[in-house]
Amino acid sequence: MVTATVPEQQVKIGPTQLLINNEWVESVSRRRFETINPATGEVICSVAEADAPDVDNAVQAARNAFKSGEWRKMSATDRGELLYKLADLIEQNTDELARLETLDNGKPLQESLDDLELVIACYRYYAGWADKVQGKTIPISGSYFCYTRHEPVGVVGQIIPWNFPLLMQAWKLAPALATGNTVVLKTAEQTPLSALRVGELIIEAGFPPGVVNILSGYGPTAGSAIARQMDIDKVAFTGSTEVGHLIMEAAAKSNLKRITLELGGKSPNIIFADADMDAAIAGAYNGLFLNQGQCCCAGSRVFVEEKCYDDFVDRTVENAKQRIVGNPFDPQTEQGPQVDKEQFDKVMSYIESGMRDGAQMLCGGNRVGEQGFFIAPTVFADVRDEMKIAQEEIFGPVMSIIKFKDIDEVIQRGNATMYGLAAGVWTKDITKAYAIANNLRAGTVWVNCYDVFDAAAPFGGFKQSGIGRELGEYGLQQYTEVKTVTIKL
Repeated sequence: MVTATVPEQQVKIGPTQLLINNEWVESVSRRRFETINPATGEVICSVAEADAPDVDNAVQAARNAFKSGEWRKMSATDRGELLYKLADLIEQNTDELARLETLDNGKPLQESLDDLELVIACYRYYAGWADKVQGKTIPISGSYFCYTRHEPVGVVGQIIPWNFPLLMQAWKLAPALATGNTVVLKTAEQTPLSALRVGELIIEAGFPPGVVNILSGYGPTAGSAIARQMDIDKVAFTGSTEVGHLIMEAAAKSNLKRITLELGGKSPNIIFADADMDAAIAGAYNGLFLNQGQCCCAGSRVFVEEKCYDDFVDRTVENAKQRIVGNPFDPQTEQGPQVDKEQFDKVMSYIESGMRDGAQMLCGGNRVGEQGFFIAPTVFADVRDEMKIAQEEIFGPVMSIIKFKDIDEVIQRGNATMYGLAAGVWTKDITKAYAIANNLRAGTVWVNCYDVFDAAAPFGGFKQSGIGRELGEYGLQQYTEVKTVTIKL
């Protein structure tokens, strides 16, 4: 493990107020909270703190915009054009947005730039869908003309996480806007800055007032208010499974609002001895350590066939020891800090748990540097299924390597979790790949690859990893109501 350091970078800070009805306003309470640079632990700036009254104001703006019909009844082609324009503006400001993301989140600058490529592609993908959301004509019995319409749900509350702030904003906004909904979006309290800057670009692109409202605030206050708000028709949330339970309960107890939940994971990544081992080692390594391990679909349970187990472990440990950890603005840096002290402490507690339970820690396990929230890449071998580090989502740079004997065993063990978000399998045998892909209960299965994302490919989880799908044509279905119209002829 190598530490990289460079002088602090100058980063332009955008808006720090709430965006309601295309105006930048302070919160009703006038309270503000600090957002922290995770690489140094120092304050970047303070931002307005939204609470329930601000949610109410934003919902009223969104409801007025929806009722007026200016957005809902706008030509679908024109809605698509605005989304294309927003994508163009984001592309023009890529470097600025990437630096802001890295400052606030801590991810290496190159990863922020990679995220922005996906952000731009997502907006353009759904811009193209805006005028292609179509119903059907249905030949029912009798002298009737029957057809369906796909209409917008209405006012949508969206709550995004801190691990991919810009990308999750795009995943939420793009399909909702393409289908004619209006939005109240809450940023994660750890990473509000890049989403607020996109709010400026939304205004610049020409979106009507009230169509997109962006609030910075805390989950238990502003987020809870969105879930409970009686005039929100749908809530879309990405985050932990624990909070997903609370969102679902609040939605049920309020107005039975529709929900989309993209939640946690403990994804199995399965390595067979007949795999291209160089590719499998690199894929499993990136599938866990990407974004400091702060990925819901991280391949955090690496199942390795016993015939190649020792070789896989040795080579993976050597790679982890060489991983460059340090200032995320250094172009050589491969791993930045965890997002905040709370996440740092959580990951360190899991490392201690792994050692207590008898797993063999082969590298890492320690803090890196004297400031910020850096954790050395950590690899555990001899991990057993019942261990805490093999059961719970760590959300950090901690890999658990688990030995298996045969395909039936690994399918059973791979499914032995409450999660079902993603999985991977590495083998040259198509029969094995097919069996794994068909029998693992996961929303996404990658074969001889990992973390391959495209705006056209749906993403979401089985079991307690979520409800509904994001991205692709499937993502549009989450933001429309199907209306059946029957006319007597």
